[in-house]
Amino acid sequence: MSYFERMQKNYEALRDKKDVLILSIESSCDETSVAVVKNGREVLSNIIATQIEIHRRFGGVVPEVASRNHIIAISNIFEEALLKAGISKEQIDAVAVTYGAGLVGALLVGVNFAKSLAYALDVPLIAVSHVHGHIAANYISHIELEPPFVCLMVSGGHTALLKVNGYNKMQMLGTTVDDAAGEAFDKVARVLGLQYPGGPEIDKLAKSGNSVYKFTVANALKHTFNFSFSGIKTEVVNLVHNSAQKGVELNKADIACSFQECVTDELAQKVVRACKNQEINKLVVAGGVGANSRLKEKLAGLCEENNIKFFSPVLKYCTDNAAMIGSMAYYMLKDGIGLADLSLTAKPNIAL
Repeated sequence: MSYFERMQKNYEALRDKKDVLILSIESSCDETSVAVVKNGREVLSNIIATQIEIHRRFGGVVPEVASRNHIIAISNIFEEALLKAGISKEQIDAVAVTYGAGLVGALLVGVNFAKSLAYALDVPLIAVSHVHGHIAANYISHIELEPPFVCLMVSGGHTALLKVNGYNKMQMLGTTVDDAAGEAFDKVARVLGLQYPGGPEIDKLAKSGNSVYKFTVANALKHTFNFSFSGIKTEVVNLVHNSAQKGVELNKADIACSFQECVTDELAQKVVRACKNQEINKLVVAGGVGANSRLKEKLAGLCEENNIKFFSPVLKYCTDNAAMIGSMAYYMLKDGIGLADLSLTAKPNIAL
């Protein structure tokens, strides 16, 4: 019997097991993370080795540098995750890994480590979408949360509105037609001379500014659930460059505040409208931009006004981490999907 044939039988048996321990791996960008998650909701360990300081000198993530640092870190992070969880590797029921979307070289480090580990331990390998993992971060933070709900997925690579009908049943309501919100935050931060990562820096700077610039988003999308942030990014870039050419000094805090107000208004208004449209009274935010303090403030206020329950991950689960991958893997296991064989490879882009 081949490895995969054995795993098919084991995977089926795990669906009925009372307590399932999943060791999960995340390496899609510049965080190396390994976690142990019990039954999809209880995090026994979640170890993260961040590369922010390494990439900060370059003003952004350098893929080759990210890959090399994942290789350096992953074995030690794995051992630390087991130690923190208080288990041996023989107690692991399954191995889960982010296989996309992300940087190919970075993903390959996690995927290859996970394949080797699953094979050595003779346990099932579960291939998890990074994006779906961000949604599952809310299951860890809010143990009472269950589908259905509307989800605002907002990160550096994705901005989308999803109707989550079940743990593994999702319907796209709208998406970005160009730049994701997080990408726009990073590009605006760069033109303002702020350090990487740009999103938190704009959030911080905006607190000392005023919304005096009237930036706009695509009016043509006003009656849809789609987004466009390329235009506002270009407005900010042109304002800064034109002012520099004329020798005019700008208040960077006011620009940051004005930009953030415009983007968060667009996100908050559309997602609440989507909840009403779908007649769902639960709203979930997922992804790194979900940590933005102004976005959370607006969503919380609008949800209260419209009798919608608002959920967002605690801060440590907003950014990339393996715990969210372990949580998602558990619900994939319960539905009997996601089992991978040793041909699994990294994919830079996968469907939401």
